[in-house]
Amino acid sequence: MKKIKIIYLLIAGCLSFSCSDYLDVVPEGTSRLENAFTLRSEAERYLFTCYSYMPKDGNPSSDPTITGGDEMWTLTNPPHPTISLDGLKMAQGLQSATVPLFDKWNGLYQALRDCNIFLENVSKVPDIEEEERIRWIAEVKTLKAYYHFCLMRMYGPIPIIRENLPVDAGADEVKVVREPIDSCVFYMVQLLNEAIPDLPSSITNKTEQLGRICRPIAASLKAKILVTAASPLFNGNTDQATLLNRDKAQLFNQTYMPEKWDSAVIACKKAIDLCHEAGAVFYKYPGTSQYNLTDTMLLQLTLRNAICDRWNDELIWGNSQSIQGSLQNVTVPKLEIQYRDYAQLKSVLGIPIKIVEQFYTHNGVPINEDKTWGGDRYALQVADGDDKLYIKQGATTVKLHFDREPRFYAWIGFDEGIWYGQGKLDDKKPNDLYVAQCKNGQLNGIVDRDFGPVTGYYPKKYVHYESTYATSAFNTRDYPFPIMRLSDLYLLYAEALNEAADNETNRNDALTYVNMVRDRAGLPSVEDAWDNFSSNPTKYKSQLGLRQIIQQERLIELSFEGHRFWDIRRWKTAMEAYNTPIRGWDLKQSQPEFFYKPIVLQKQNFGIKDYFWPIRESNITTNRNLVQNIGW
Repeated sequence: MKKIKIIYLLIAGCLSFSCSDYLDVVPEGTSRLENAFTLRSEAERYLFTCYSYMPKDGNPSSDPTITGGDEMWTLTNPPHPTISLDGLKMAQGLQSATVPLFDKWNGLYQALRDCNIFLENVSKVPDIEEEERIRWIAEVKTLKAYYHFCLMRMYGPIPIIRENLPVDAGADEVKVVREPIDSCVFYMVQLLNEAIPDLPSSITNKTEQLGRICRPIAASLKAKILVTAASPLFNGNTDQATLLNRDKAQLFNQTYMPEKWDSAVIACKKAIDLCHEAGAVFYKYPGTSQYNLTDTMLLQLTLRNAICDRWNDELIWGNSQSIQGSLQNVTVPKLEIQYRDYAQLKSVLGIPIKIVEQFYTHNGVPINEDKTWGGDRYALQVADGDDKLYIKQGATTVKLHFDREPRFYAWIGFDEGIWYGQGKLDDKKPNDLYVAQCKNGQLNGIVDRDFGPVTGYYPKKYVHYESTYATSAFNTRDYPFPIMRLSDLYLLYAEALNEAADNETNRNDALTYVNMVRDRAGLPSVEDAWDNFSSNPTKYKSQLGLRQIIQQERLIELSFEGHRFWDIRRWKTAMEAYNTPIRGWDLKQSQPEFFYKPIVLQKQNFGIKDYFWPIRESNITTNRNLVQNIGW
C-alpha cells in the first residue's frame, strides 16, 4: 500500500426514494481533512461516505452472486449487452489473477481507510451531541466489520486494517500481511461487540434514516460471521493447508473446532431476540380494498412482497446503496404485444432447470423424495381448472410445473405460467391475468441474440407486482436489495443448533425455526411432511439428514438473493453443485413436445482454487509480503 492520502468520493448514481440526505457524501473538491470534521453537517457527510462503499448487491453487473455462479444464467453473446458479461465469464471458469472479475480488494480497502479516518477524527467535531457521536462511531465500526467480512468471504485470510498508517510510515510498515482466518474473525467480532451496545434498537426516523445501522443489524451480522467461521470452508479446512505466509505461518486452522458452532448458536439467538424486540416479524400482505383476493393469491403476494415491499418489517438490513429498479427491467418478460419492442426489457436473466427442480412439491418435500408426486418430471400434462391461478387453463406444459410449493409459483416465471400483477390484479378472472409464453414465435420467445428468455424461466422474485408497463417505459416500484431477512437469521440459527450438538434437543429446537419459515411459505412442518410423504421418513431425525433439510430450505427460501453463491462455498458443496450442468428448455422450438427437451447450456468446471478469489497480481508485485491464494 502507498502512504495514506485522503480521497473524497462523490458516489454517482445513488438512488433513493425517501433518504436523499442519507446518501450525501463528502463533496468533491474538499481539499483539507480538517474541513470534513469542523461541523456536524460535514462530518455527517463523511459518515455517509463510509456507507457509500457498500457492495451493490443485486446488481448483475457488479454483484458476482447473480450471474457468477449457477443460480442464474444470462445471454451468452448479445450484440448489445444490457448487463456486464463478467458474471457469465466467471461462471464459465474464466477468472484471472491478472485482472480478477468482480475484484473488490482495492475498493473495500479504500472503504476501510475512510472508516478509519472517520473514527480518528470524529472526536474533533464541536457541534454534535455526545450521544450522536457515540452512535456514529458504532455505525462505522459495524461497517468496518462488514467490509472485512466481505473481503474474507471473497479472498479468505486478509490483512486487517485496524488503523491507518501514518503518512511518514516506512516501506516495511506499509507492506501488510494476510492474517489467519481466526484472527480475522476475532477482530470482526470484537468490532461488533464494541458497536452493538451503542447502536439504537431500531430506526425511529424512517423518513431520513432507513438503511442506517441499528442494533439488530450489527447483531445479525455478528451471527452470520460466526456461522460462516464455523462452516467447513473456514473451520479445519485441510484443502488450504499449503496456504502459508512468507514466514510459514498457517493461515487456515487445520483442526476442526466444533465449539465454533456454540458461539454461533449464542450469537444467532441474541440477534433473533434483538430483532423481535425491535418489532421484526414475517411480512404478510394486507390485501387490497379493490379486490377480494383468494387465499392462494394472498400467499403469493406475501411471498413476493417479503422481498419487494420496501423496508417492510421482515427486512433486517436493506442495502440503501442498491435500490432495485434496473434489475426488474432485465427480468420481467414482455407480457403484452404493444410492449414487444421496449428496448430496456431484455429478459436477460434465466433460471437453470436444476434450480427449478430444487423447490419442493406441494407436500413440502423434495421432488425426488415425494412418494405421491413421482413419475417423469418432463412428461407433458394439460392444466385444468384446479391450476387456474398457477398455469393457464388448457395449456400443455410439463409435470415439473404441477403440484409444486407456493414459493415456486411466487418466485419463478415459467412457460404457460400465470404472472400476477403488472397492472392485472383481479384473480377472480384468471383468464385475464398475464401468462408467460416462452416458445419460439410466442410473445416472450427467443427473437435474437439480444433478447431472452435464456432458459425458459424468469426470476419473478425480483419484480414488484405493482411495477407496470406504461406508454414508453416499464415503471418500476423500487426497493432496497435485502442483505439480511428474518428467515435468513432463523435458518442460520437452525443450522448452528443442528451442527453444535448431535442430540434430539438441538434438533427439535432447530426444527422449530425451520418450521416457522415453512409455515409462512404455506408448507406443513418438516415432521408432518417427511412422516407422510417422504420416501425417507426418518431423515429429519439424524444430524446429517436435518443438515440436508436445512441446507435445501436455505437454498429455496433465499433463492436469487445471493445466498446460494456463498452458502455452497462455506458448506464446501460447490464442486458438487457446479458439476451439475446448466440446462434450459429448447427455446428454438414452438411445439411443447420439442420445446420441453432439456438442453445443456454450459458444463461448469469448479475446483479447489475457485473457492476464493485470486489477489490481483499487481498487488502482490507491489507488496511481496502478500501470498497468492492456492491455484492462482
